[in-house]
Amino acid sequence: MDNSATTRVFPEVAELMNRIYLEEYGNPSSMHHKGVEAENEIRKAKDTLSGILKCQPKNLVFTSCGSESDNFALIGCARANARSGRHLITTRIEHPAVLETMKYLESEGFEVTYLPVDEMGLVSAEEVADAVRDDTIIVSIMHTNNEIGAVEPIAEIGKAIKEKNPHTLFHVDAVQAFGKAEIIPKKMHIDLLAASGHKIHSPKGVGLLYIADGVKIHNIIFGGGQQGGLRSGTENVAGIAGMAMAAGMLYGNLQSDTDKLYAMKEHLVDRVTKLRDVHVNGPQGRDGAPNIISISIKGVRAEVLLHALEEKKVYVSSGSACASNRPHLSETLQAIGTGRDYMDSTIRVSTSVMNTMEDIDACADALREAVPMLRKYSRT
Repeated sequence: MDNSATTRVFPEVAELMNRIYLEEYGNPSSMHHKGVEAENEIRKAKDTLSGILKCQPKNLVFTSCGSESDNFALIGCARANARSGRHLITTRIEHPAVLETMKYLESEGFEVTYLPVDEMGLVSAEEVADAVRDDTIIVSIMHTNNEIGAVEPIAEIGKAIKEKNPHTLFHVDAVQAFGKAEIIPKKMHIDLLAASGHKIHSPKGVGLLYIADGVKIHNIIFGGGQQGGLRSGTENVAGIAGMAMAAGMLYGNLQSDTDKLYAMKEHLVDRVTKLRDVHVNGPQGRDGAPNIISISIKGVRAEVLLHALEEKKVYVSSGSACASNRPHLSETLQAIGTGRDYMDSTIRVSTSVMNTMEDIDACADALREAVPMLRKYSRT
């Protein structure tokens, strides 16, 4: 129940990757037959993924993860477009891959505007457009928040940005959205889009960056000049093929999978909110992500509850797994105005298409058993 942190690889994906590891193991830069075999796997993967995103294969660059994709997009484009301006815009609830990169760019002399969000974690297109200036070169806004499941109005934001300043680049961190929502970058005015393999039932160690035609970007990894000189390093052929297969499987069943995820989400919310002093953060029902449920439980520390659930083989997160091993108050929960009583009492349950309603009931049963017991021994 921690699928926003990572997902189990589809068996079909593992089988494909195993075949590539053992048979089509060549370096795609090699001129001989084994190299050509590997190169063909990358070409097939690009065809699949470009079909999903309704773009050209040349618009896709493979990376090691979503964080690298975000870093590449922001640092590469900030440096390439610095003569046009040094102003960047983002929100207070972005993933650390964006927020920490923005802090780094500030140290390089760029100015960053951090937009607030409302109590649902949303920023409006009007608020974004109002912040865009003549010297704004990049706006970076995530599609789906990884902690509370807020889904931003990306198409409206993209349109508003381009109307205010056609030269401003729009970067979208879609790591939590790709595979769960239809995303067409060109239609949504997106110039740069990041995605990750291990969030969609393919392996860790592979990511994707969509780069629209005409975008000026500098590479940030130097070496052998692979992928048109944009991202040096031998490509992770098996991972790339696995990511494409998993994406194809998810988008082939997108509507039915989405309906299933929303049904499980609604069932869990219905059961856990019967407990007293329980608050669900972020947009409810189909206004939010289908797979992310942020639950604040007054009187119970999140990390204590996490381990109590772990004993029952129910695995959840005490926030974003990308940083939850370092105790801190969630930037997202602070940004949406979560009360102090709930701030360090929040867990995230995140489902996947491989979960069942029985899993949801097991999670709800474990919570209904653990919470009263832990409250009894709470120091609050």
